[in-house]
Amino acid sequence: MNKTIRRAAVFSLLLVLSLLIRATWVQFYDGKALAENKDNRRNAISLYANPLGNIIVAGDAITGSAQTKGSDLKYKRTYKDGSLYAAVTGYSSQVYGATQLEGIYQDLLDGTDSQLKNPLDAITNKRADPGDVITTIDPDVQKAAYDALGHKKGAAVAIDPRTGKILAVVSTPSYDPTTISAGNDSVWKKLKDDPDKPLVNRALRQPLPPGSTFKLVVAAAALEDGLYSDVDARTASPDPYTLPGTTRALSNENPNAPCKNASIRVALQYSCNNVFAKMAVDLGQDKVKAMAEKFGFNDKTQDVPVRAYTSVYPSDMDKSSTALTGIGQFDVTATPLQMVMVSAAIANDGKLVSPHMVSQTSDADGNVLKNYDDSTDTKEIVSSSTAQQLQSAMQTVIEDGTGTNARIAGATVGGKTGTAQHGENNSKTPYAWFTSYAKSDSNDKEVAVAVIVEQSDAARSEVSGNGLAAPVAKAMMKAALKS
Repeated sequence: MNKTIRRAAVFSLLLVLSLLIRATWVQFYDGKALAENKDNRRNAISLYANPLGNIIVAGDAITGSAQTKGSDLKYKRTYKDGSLYAAVTGYSSQVYGATQLEGIYQDLLDGTDSQLKNPLDAITNKRADPGDVITTIDPDVQKAAYDALGHKKGAAVAIDPRTGKILAVVSTPSYDPTTISAGNDSVWKKLKDDPDKPLVNRALRQPLPPGSTFKLVVAAAALEDGLYSDVDARTASPDPYTLPGTTRALSNENPNAPCKNASIRVALQYSCNNVFAKMAVDLGQDKVKAMAEKFGFNDKTQDVPVRAYTSVYPSDMDKSSTALTGIGQFDVTATPLQMVMVSAAIANDGKLVSPHMVSQTSDADGNVLKNYDDSTDTKEIVSSSTAQQLQSAMQTVIEDGTGTNARIAGATVGGKTGTAQHGENNSKTPYAWFTSYAKSDSNDKEVAVAVIVEQSDAARSEVSGNGLAAPVAKAMMKAALKS
Protein backbone atom coordinates (compact mmCIF):
# COMPACT_ATOMS: atom_id res chain seq x y z
CA MET A 1 0.00 0.00 0.00
CA ASN A 2 1.17 3.49 -0.79
CA LYS A 3 2.82 5.01 2.26
CA THR A 4 0.82 8.25 1.98
CA ILE A 5 -2.46 6.37 1.68
CA ARG A 6 -1.54 4.21 4.68
CA ARG A 7 -0.86 7.29 6.82
CA ALA A 8 -4.09 8.91 5.73
CA ALA A 9 -6.01 5.73 6.59
CA VAL A 10 -4.44 5.54 10.05
CA PHE A 11 -5.15 9.22 10.68
CA SER A 12 -8.76 8.80 9.54
CA LEU A 13 -9.13 5.79 11.85
CA LEU A 14 -7.81 7.82 14.77
CA LEU A 15 -10.30 10.58 13.98
CA VAL A 16 -13.14 8.05 13.96
CA LEU A 17 -11.96 6.58 17.27
CA SER A 18 -11.73 10.08 18.75
CA LEU A 19 -15.26 10.85 17.64
CA LEU A 20 -16.52 7.57 19.12
CA ILE A 21 -14.77 8.28 22.42
CA ARG A 22 -16.11 11.84 22.50
CA ALA A 23 -19.65 10.72 21.65
CA THR A 24 -19.49 8.08 24.37
CA TRP A 25 -18.17 10.64 26.88
CA VAL A 26 -20.91 13.14 26.05
CA GLN A 27 -23.61 10.51 26.17
CA PHE A 28 -22.66 8.80 29.41
CA TYR A 29 -20.76 11.41 31.44
CA ASP A 30 -21.66 14.88 30.22
CA GLY A 31 -25.18 13.62 29.52
CA LYS A 32 -25.60 12.55 33.14
CA ALA A 33 -24.26 15.89 34.38
CA LEU A 34 -26.61 17.80 32.06
CA ALA A 35 -29.54 15.65 33.11
CA GLU A 36 -28.83 16.35 36.79
CA ASN A 37 -28.21 20.07 36.30
CA LYS A 38 -30.65 22.04 38.44
CA ASP A 39 -31.19 24.51 35.58
CA ASN A 40 -32.26 21.80 33.14
CA ARG A 41 -35.92 22.52 32.48
CA ARG A 42 -36.53 18.93 31.42
CA ASN A 43 -36.00 17.80 35.01
CA ALA A 44 -38.87 19.94 36.24
CA ILE A 45 -41.05 18.88 33.30
CA SER A 46 -40.35 15.24 34.10
CA LEU A 47 -40.83 15.72 37.86
CA TYR A 48 -44.24 17.35 37.49
CA ALA A 49 -45.44 15.29 34.52
CA ASN A 50 -47.46 13.04 36.82
CA PRO A 51 -49.05 13.32 40.27
CA LEU A 52 -46.56 12.92 43.12
CA GLY A 53 -46.86 10.42 45.94
CA ASN A 54 -48.19 11.65 49.25
CA ILE A 55 -47.18 12.41 52.81
CA ILE A 56 -49.59 10.66 55.17
CA VAL A 57 -50.79 11.62 58.67
CA ALA A 58 -52.96 9.13 60.57
CA GLY A 59 -54.03 7.42 57.34
CA ASP A 60 -54.94 10.61 55.48
CA ALA A 61 -52.90 12.34 52.78
CA ILE A 62 -51.97 15.90 53.73
CA THR A 63 -50.51 16.48 50.26
CA GLY A 64 -51.92 16.16 46.76
CA SER A 65 -51.35 17.09 43.12
CA ALA A 66 -53.48 19.30 40.88
CA GLN A 67 -53.36 19.81 37.11
CA THR A 68 -52.05 23.16 35.92
CA LYS A 69 -53.24 25.30 33.03
CA GLY A 70 -51.06 26.89 30.39
CA SER A 71 -47.80 25.40 31.64
CA ASP A 72 -45.39 22.71 30.42
CA LEU A 73 -45.39 21.48 34.02
CA LYS A 74 -48.53 19.35 34.02
CA TYR A 75 -49.05 19.06 37.79
CA LYS A 76 -48.32 21.17 40.85
CA ARG A 77 -48.14 20.19 44.52
CA THR A 78 -51.09 20.94 46.79
CA TYR A 79 -51.40 20.78 50.58
CA LYS A 80 -54.27 20.05 52.92
CA ASP A 81 -54.05 22.28 56.01
CA GLY A 82 -50.74 23.52 54.64
CA SER A 83 -50.01 26.00 57.42
CA LEU A 84 -50.73 23.40 60.09
CA TYR A 85 -48.27 20.87 58.66
CA ALA A 86 -45.65 23.09 56.99
CA ALA A 87 -43.06 22.28 59.68
CA VAL A 88 -43.55 18.59 58.86
CA THR A 89 -43.84 18.53 55.07
CA GLY A 90 -41.72 21.47 54.00
CA TYR A 91 -42.57 22.45 50.42
CA SER A 92 -42.21 21.07 46.90
CA SER A 93 -42.13 23.96 44.44
CA GLN A 94 -41.76 23.99 40.67
CA VAL A 95 -39.42 26.95 41.04
CA TYR A 96 -37.91 26.97 44.54
CA GLY A 97 -37.11 23.27 44.97
CA ALA A 98 -38.11 21.01 47.84
CA THR A 99 -37.40 21.01 51.59
CA GLN A 100 -37.83 18.77 54.63
CA LEU A 101 -39.82 15.57 54.00
CA GLU A 102 -40.65 16.73 50.49
CA GLY A 103 -36.94 17.12 49.75
CA ILE A 104 -35.62 14.10 51.64
CA TYR A 105 -38.08 11.72 49.97
CA GLN A 106 -38.32 13.48 46.60
CA ASP A 107 -37.17 10.41 44.64
CA LEU A 108 -39.73 8.21 46.39
CA LEU A 109 -42.51 10.74 45.89
CA ASP A 110 -41.76 11.30 42.18
CA GLY A 111 -41.24 7.62 41.34
CA THR A 112 -37.51 7.68 40.54
CA ASP A 113 -36.36 5.85 43.67
CA SER A 114 -34.66 2.57 42.76
CA GLN A 115 -36.66 0.81 45.49
CA LEU A 116 -39.81 1.33 43.41
CA LYS A 117 -38.47 -0.20 40.19
CA ASN A 118 -38.94 -3.80 39.09
CA PRO A 119 -36.12 -5.44 37.07
CA LEU A 120 -37.63 -4.36 33.74
CA ASP A 121 -38.05 -0.76 34.94
CA ALA A 122 -34.41 -0.75 36.03
CA ILE A 123 -33.29 -1.82 32.53
CA THR A 124 -35.57 0.55 30.60
CA ASN A 125 -35.21 3.36 33.19
CA LYS A 126 -39.00 3.69 33.20
CA ARG A 127 -40.40 5.87 35.97
CA ALA A 128 -42.34 3.81 38.49
CA ASP A 129 -45.57 4.82 40.20
CA PRO A 130 -44.67 7.08 43.15
CA GLY A 131 -44.53 5.91 46.74
CA ASP A 132 -45.82 7.45 49.96
CA VAL A 133 -44.30 8.67 53.23
CA ILE A 134 -46.23 7.64 56.36
CA THR A 135 -45.47 9.93 59.28
CA THR A 136 -45.69 9.40 63.04
CA ILE A 137 -47.58 12.69 63.52
CA ASP A 138 -50.73 12.65 65.65
CA PRO A 139 -53.13 15.17 64.06
CA ASP A 140 -54.80 15.98 67.39
CA VAL A 141 -51.50 16.82 69.07
CA GLN A 142 -50.33 18.77 66.02
CA LYS A 143 -53.50 20.87 65.97
CA ALA A 144 -53.46 21.40 69.73
CA ALA A 145 -49.93 22.82 69.49
CA TYR A 146 -50.73 24.98 66.47
CA ASP A 147 -53.90 26.41 67.99
CA ALA A 148 -52.30 27.02 71.39
CA LEU A 149 -49.33 28.86 69.89
CA GLY A 150 -51.74 30.94 67.81
CA HIS A 151 -50.19 34.28 66.87
CA LYS A 152 -47.16 33.78 69.08
CA LYS A 153 -43.74 33.39 67.52
CA GLY A 154 -42.50 30.03 68.73
CA ALA A 155 -42.33 26.29 68.29
CA ALA A 156 -43.33 23.01 69.89
CA VAL A 157 -42.40 19.33 69.61
CA ALA A 158 -44.05 16.26 71.14
CA ILE A 159 -42.58 12.74 71.40
CA ASP A 160 -43.79 9.38 72.69
CA PRO A 161 -40.93 8.63 75.14
CA ARG A 162 -41.24 4.85 74.78
CA THR A 163 -41.12 4.67 70.97
CA GLY A 164 -39.39 7.87 69.89
CA LYS A 165 -42.30 8.67 67.58
CA ILE A 166 -42.60 12.41 67.00
CA LEU A 167 -46.27 13.27 67.51
CA ALA A 168 -46.12 16.96 66.63
CA VAL A 169 -43.76 19.48 65.06
CA VAL A 170 -45.08 23.04 64.92
CA SER A 171 -43.40 26.34 64.10
CA THR A 172 -45.18 29.69 64.14
CA PRO A 173 -45.73 31.92 62.30
CA SER A 174 -46.27 29.35 59.58
CA TYR A 175 -47.04 29.51 55.85
CA ASP A 176 -49.08 27.55 53.30
CA PRO A 177 -46.74 25.65 50.94
CA THR A 178 -49.49 25.58 48.29
CA THR A 179 -49.00 29.31 47.72
CA ILE A 180 -45.45 28.78 46.41
CA SER A 181 -45.77 25.35 44.79
CA ALA A 182 -46.25 26.87 41.32
CA GLY A 183 -43.64 29.59 41.88
CA ASN A 184 -45.42 32.76 42.93
CA ASP A 185 -42.60 35.35 43.06
CA SER A 186 -44.49 37.95 45.08
CA VAL A 187 -45.52 35.44 47.75
CA TRP A 188 -42.01 33.96 47.84
CA LYS A 189 -40.39 37.38 48.25
CA LYS A 190 -42.82 38.27 51.02
CA LEU A 191 -42.02 35.04 52.88
CA LYS A 192 -38.27 35.46 52.40
CA ASP A 193 -38.29 39.10 53.56
CA ASP A 194 -40.65 38.61 56.50
CA PRO A 195 -38.69 39.49 59.69
CA ASP A 196 -40.61 36.78 61.58
CA LYS A 197 -39.05 34.16 59.24
CA PRO A 198 -42.03 31.87 58.62
CA LEU A 199 -39.91 29.62 56.37
CA VAL A 200 -37.62 28.75 59.31
CA ASN A 201 -38.54 25.56 61.13
CA ARG A 202 -38.06 26.83 64.68
CA ALA A 203 -38.83 23.44 66.18
CA LEU A 204 -35.82 21.76 64.57
CA ARG A 205 -33.58 24.39 63.08
CA GLN A 206 -33.29 27.39 65.39
CA PRO A 207 -31.23 26.74 68.54
CA LEU A 208 -31.68 29.39 71.24
CA PRO A 209 -30.60 29.72 74.89
CA PRO A 210 -32.69 27.15 76.83
CA GLY A 211 -32.59 29.03 80.11
CA SER A 212 -33.62 27.13 83.22
CA THR A 213 -34.86 24.06 81.32
CA PHE A 214 -31.15 23.18 81.04
CA LYS A 215 -31.03 22.78 84.83
CA LEU A 216 -32.42 19.27 84.29
CA VAL A 217 -29.19 18.35 82.48
CA VAL A 218 -27.05 19.77 85.31
CA ALA A 219 -29.14 17.96 87.92
CA ALA A 220 -28.73 14.70 85.99
CA ALA A 221 -24.97 15.19 85.88
CA ALA A 222 -24.80 15.88 89.62
CA LEU A 223 -26.80 12.77 90.52
CA GLU A 224 -24.94 10.49 88.12
CA ASP A 225 -21.59 11.82 89.33
CA GLY A 226 -22.52 11.34 92.97
CA LEU A 227 -22.02 15.02 93.79
CA TYR A 228 -25.34 14.71 95.62
CA SER A 229 -26.85 11.41 96.71
CA ASP A 230 -30.44 12.23 95.84
CA VAL A 231 -32.77 15.08 94.91
CA ASP A 232 -33.56 15.82 98.55
CA ALA A 233 -30.00 16.17 99.79
CA ARG A 234 -29.13 19.76 100.71
CA THR A 235 -26.59 21.39 98.44
CA ALA A 236 -23.73 23.73 99.31
CA SER A 237 -25.19 26.78 97.58
CA PRO A 238 -24.84 30.26 99.05
CA ASP A 239 -27.51 32.79 98.19
CA PRO A 240 -26.55 35.12 96.64
CA TYR A 241 -23.90 33.26 94.69
CA THR A 242 -21.00 35.32 93.36
CA LEU A 243 -19.71 34.12 90.01
CA PRO A 244 -16.10 32.86 90.42
CA GLY A 245 -13.46 35.45 89.60
CA THR A 246 -16.00 38.28 89.50
CA THR A 247 -17.93 40.55 91.83
CA ARG A 248 -21.22 39.75 90.13
CA ALA A 249 -23.84 38.22 92.39
CA LEU A 250 -26.24 35.90 90.60
CA SER A 251 -29.84 36.67 91.51
CA ASN A 252 -32.92 34.47 91.62
CA GLU A 253 -36.21 35.34 89.95
CA ASN A 254 -38.01 35.03 93.28
CA PRO A 255 -35.92 36.77 95.96
CA ASN A 256 -38.06 35.16 98.68
CA ALA A 257 -37.58 31.59 97.48
CA PRO A 258 -35.77 29.21 99.89
CA CYS A 259 -32.75 28.84 97.57
CA LYS A 260 -29.88 28.94 100.07
CA ASN A 261 -28.37 25.43 100.22
CA ALA A 262 -31.57 24.16 98.60
CA SER A 263 -31.91 20.53 97.52
CA ILE A 264 -32.21 19.70 93.82
CA ARG A 265 -35.95 19.21 94.27
CA VAL A 266 -36.44 22.62 95.87
CA ALA A 267 -34.03 24.25 93.43
CA LEU A 268 -36.02 22.92 90.48
CA GLN A 269 -39.29 23.80 92.19
CA TYR A 270 -38.29 27.46 92.59
CA SER A 271 -35.78 27.50 89.69
CA CYS A 272 -32.90 28.62 91.92
CA ASN A 273 -30.08 30.04 89.81
CA ASN A 274 -27.55 30.02 92.64
CA VAL A 275 -27.86 26.26 93.13
CA PHE A 276 -27.32 25.22 89.51
CA ALA A 277 -24.65 27.80 88.74
CA LYS A 278 -22.65 26.58 91.74
CA MET A 279 -23.41 22.96 90.82
CA ALA A 280 -22.01 23.43 87.31
CA VAL A 281 -18.80 24.91 88.75
CA ASP A 282 -18.48 22.09 91.30
CA LEU A 283 -18.94 19.47 88.60
CA GLY A 284 -16.69 21.25 86.12
CA GLN A 285 -17.47 22.01 82.53
CA ASP A 286 -16.23 18.63 81.26
CA LYS A 287 -18.74 16.62 83.32
CA VAL A 288 -21.62 18.93 82.45
CA LYS A 289 -20.63 18.77 78.79
CA ALA A 290 -20.41 14.98 78.88
CA MET A 291 -23.95 14.74 80.25
CA ALA A 292 -25.25 17.31 77.76
CA GLU A 293 -23.73 15.31 74.91
CA LYS A 294 -25.36 12.10 76.16
CA PHE A 295 -28.71 13.87 75.79
CA GLY A 296 -27.77 14.99 72.25
CA PHE A 297 -26.02 18.35 72.53
CA ASN A 298 -23.13 18.93 70.08
CA ASP A 299 -24.48 16.18 67.79
CA LYS A 300 -24.11 17.41 64.20
CA THR A 301 -25.95 14.44 62.70
CA GLN A 302 -29.31 14.62 64.47
CA ASP A 303 -31.70 13.43 61.74
CA VAL A 304 -35.41 12.80 62.36
CA PRO A 305 -35.06 12.40 59.25
CA VAL A 306 -34.96 16.18 58.70
CA ARG A 307 -31.55 17.22 59.97
CA ALA A 308 -31.92 19.36 63.09
CA TYR A 309 -29.48 22.16 63.77
CA THR A 310 -26.90 21.35 66.41
CA SER A 311 -27.71 22.25 70.01
CA VAL A 312 -24.52 23.44 71.67
CA TYR A 313 -22.79 23.07 75.01
CA PRO A 314 -19.54 25.11 74.78
CA SER A 315 -15.94 24.27 75.72
CA ASP A 316 -12.87 26.09 77.02
CA MET A 317 -14.66 28.35 79.51
CA ASP A 318 -13.58 30.00 82.71
CA LYS A 319 -15.48 29.20 85.90
CA SER A 320 -17.80 32.19 85.73
CA SER A 321 -18.92 31.18 82.22
CA THR A 322 -19.32 27.57 83.35
CA ALA A 323 -21.58 28.83 86.13
CA LEU A 324 -23.77 30.63 83.59
CA THR A 325 -24.08 27.47 81.50
CA GLY A 326 -25.54 25.82 84.61
CA ILE A 327 -28.62 28.00 84.17
CA GLY A 328 -28.76 27.57 80.38
CA GLN A 329 -27.11 30.85 79.48
CA PHE A 330 -23.68 31.98 78.16
CA ASP A 331 -23.20 30.06 74.86
CA VAL A 332 -25.59 27.17 75.54
CA THR A 333 -28.20 26.80 72.79
CA ALA A 334 -30.92 24.24 72.19
CA THR A 335 -33.77 23.49 69.83
CA PRO A 336 -37.19 22.43 71.12
CA LEU A 337 -36.37 18.99 69.69
CA GLN A 338 -33.30 18.81 71.93
CA MET A 339 -35.18 19.85 75.07
CA VAL A 340 -38.01 17.39 74.45
CA MET A 341 -35.34 14.67 74.17
CA VAL A 342 -34.22 15.59 77.70
CA SER A 343 -37.73 15.18 79.12
CA ALA A 344 -38.37 12.04 77.05
CA ALA A 345 -35.25 10.29 78.38
CA ILE A 346 -36.12 11.19 81.98
CA ALA A 347 -39.73 10.04 81.52
CA ASN A 348 -38.54 6.75 79.98
CA ASP A 349 -36.50 5.80 83.06
CA GLY A 350 -33.27 7.17 81.63
CA LYS A 351 -33.45 5.63 78.16
CA LEU A 352 -33.65 7.82 75.07
CA VAL A 353 -35.26 6.28 72.00
CA SER A 354 -34.09 8.06 68.85
CA PRO A 355 -36.84 10.46 67.78
CA HIS A 356 -38.24 9.94 64.29
CA MET A 357 -40.97 11.63 62.27
CA VAL A 358 -41.46 8.93 59.60
CA SER A 359 -42.97 5.58 60.48
CA GLN A 360 -42.80 3.88 57.07
CA THR A 361 -42.25 4.41 53.38
CA SER A 362 -44.36 2.42 50.94
CA ASP A 363 -44.79 1.84 47.21
CA ALA A 364 -47.89 2.69 45.19
CA ASP A 365 -49.55 -0.59 46.21
CA GLY A 366 -49.02 0.06 49.92
CA ASN A 367 -46.19 -2.44 50.31
CA VAL A 368 -43.79 -1.34 53.03
CA LEU A 369 -40.35 -0.42 51.69
CA LYS A 370 -38.83 0.52 55.04
CA ASN A 371 -40.21 0.45 58.56
CA TYR A 372 -38.47 3.06 60.70
CA ASP A 373 -40.41 2.06 63.82
CA ASP A 374 -38.48 -1.21 63.89
CA SER A 375 -35.03 0.35 63.60
CA THR A 376 -34.97 2.96 66.34
CA ASP A 377 -31.87 3.16 68.52
CA THR A 378 -32.11 3.30 72.31
CA LYS A 379 -29.40 4.76 74.52
CA GLU A 380 -29.18 4.81 78.30
CA ILE A 381 -28.60 8.43 79.24
CA VAL A 382 -28.89 8.13 83.03
CA SER A 383 -29.66 5.27 85.40
CA SER A 384 -33.28 4.44 86.14
CA SER A 385 -32.69 5.59 89.75
CA THR A 386 -31.54 9.03 88.60
CA ALA A 387 -34.40 9.28 86.12
CA GLN A 388 -37.02 8.39 88.70
CA GLN A 389 -35.64 10.94 91.15
CA LEU A 390 -35.76 13.62 88.45
CA GLN A 391 -39.30 12.56 87.56
CA SER A 392 -40.28 13.08 91.19
CA ALA A 393 -38.64 16.52 91.32
CA MET A 394 -40.24 17.55 88.03
CA GLN A 395 -43.63 16.53 89.41
CA THR A 396 -43.02 18.87 92.35
CA VAL A 397 -42.44 21.70 89.84
CA ILE A 398 -45.93 21.08 88.44
CA GLU A 399 -47.73 20.41 91.71
CA ASP A 400 -46.23 23.18 93.82
CA GLY A 401 -43.63 25.09 91.83
CA THR A 402 -43.15 27.27 88.79
CA GLY A 403 -45.07 24.99 86.36
CA THR A 404 -48.58 24.87 87.82
CA ASN A 405 -50.21 25.92 84.52
CA ALA A 406 -49.39 22.46 83.11
CA ARG A 407 -51.40 20.47 85.66
CA ILE A 408 -53.73 17.91 84.05
CA ALA A 409 -56.48 16.13 85.96
CA GLY A 410 -56.15 12.36 85.66
CA ALA A 411 -52.49 12.46 84.67
CA THR A 412 -49.07 12.54 86.29
CA VAL A 413 -47.15 15.51 84.93
CA GLY A 414 -43.55 16.56 85.47
CA GLY A 415 -41.92 19.61 83.95
CA LYS A 416 -39.46 22.47 84.06
CA THR A 417 -39.95 26.10 83.16
CA GLY A 418 -37.35 28.40 81.68
CA THR A 419 -36.99 32.09 80.93
CA ALA A 420 -33.89 32.72 78.84
CA GLN A 421 -32.25 36.12 78.57
CA HIS A 422 -32.26 37.69 75.11
CA GLY A 423 -30.11 40.53 73.84
CA GLU A 424 -27.22 42.41 75.38
CA ASN A 425 -27.82 42.80 79.12
CA ASN A 426 -31.19 41.09 78.60
CA SER A 427 -32.40 44.17 76.71
CA LYS A 428 -34.85 42.25 74.50
CA THR A 429 -37.92 40.21 75.40
CA PRO A 430 -36.81 36.94 77.07
CA TYR A 431 -37.60 33.54 75.60
CA ALA A 432 -40.23 31.52 77.47
CA TRP A 433 -39.51 27.78 77.64
CA PHE A 434 -41.27 24.75 79.02
CA THR A 435 -40.35 21.07 78.79
CA SER A 436 -42.34 18.29 80.40
CA TYR A 437 -43.78 14.80 80.27
CA ALA A 438 -47.20 13.38 81.14
CA LYS A 439 -48.51 9.89 81.86
CA SER A 440 -52.21 9.10 81.89
CA ASP A 441 -53.65 7.62 85.07
CA SER A 442 -56.34 5.75 83.09
CA ASN A 443 -54.58 4.37 80.00
CA ASP A 444 -51.05 3.59 78.85
CA LYS A 445 -50.50 6.86 76.98
CA GLU A 446 -47.33 8.88 77.61
CA VAL A 447 -45.92 12.00 75.99
CA ALA A 448 -43.02 14.41 76.34
CA VAL A 449 -43.16 17.96 75.02
CA ALA A 450 -41.04 21.06 74.68
CA VAL A 451 -42.27 24.54 73.85
CA ILE A 452 -40.56 27.85 73.21
CA VAL A 453 -42.33 31.18 72.86
CA GLU A 454 -39.95 33.72 71.35
CA GLN A 455 -42.39 36.58 71.19
CA SER A 456 -46.00 37.25 72.08
CA ASP A 457 -48.36 40.08 72.88
CA ALA A 458 -47.69 39.69 76.61
CA ALA A 459 -46.01 42.49 78.52
CA ARG A 460 -42.36 41.87 79.32
CA SER A 461 -43.18 41.48 83.03
CA GLU A 462 -45.59 38.65 82.15
CA VAL A 463 -43.11 36.66 80.07
CA SER A 464 -42.39 33.32 81.76
CA GLY A 465 -42.28 29.65 80.94
CA ASN A 466 -45.29 29.01 83.15
CA GLY A 467 -47.28 31.92 81.77
CA LEU A 468 -46.69 31.49 78.03
CA ALA A 469 -45.21 28.09 77.23
CA ALA A 470 -46.79 25.79 79.84
CA PRO A 471 -50.39 26.29 78.56
CA VAL A 472 -49.24 25.25 75.08
CA ALA A 473 -47.59 22.14 76.52
CA LYS A 474 -50.71 21.35 78.54
CA ALA A 475 -52.91 21.47 75.44
CA MET A 476 -50.53 19.13 73.61
CA MET A 477 -50.27 16.68 76.50
CA LYS A 478 -54.04 16.52 76.97
CA ALA A 479 -54.48 15.74 73.26
CA ALA A 480 -51.81 13.03 73.38
CA LEU A 481 -53.25 11.32 76.47
CA LYS A 482 -56.77 10.92 75.13
CA SER A 483 -57.97 7.32 74.97
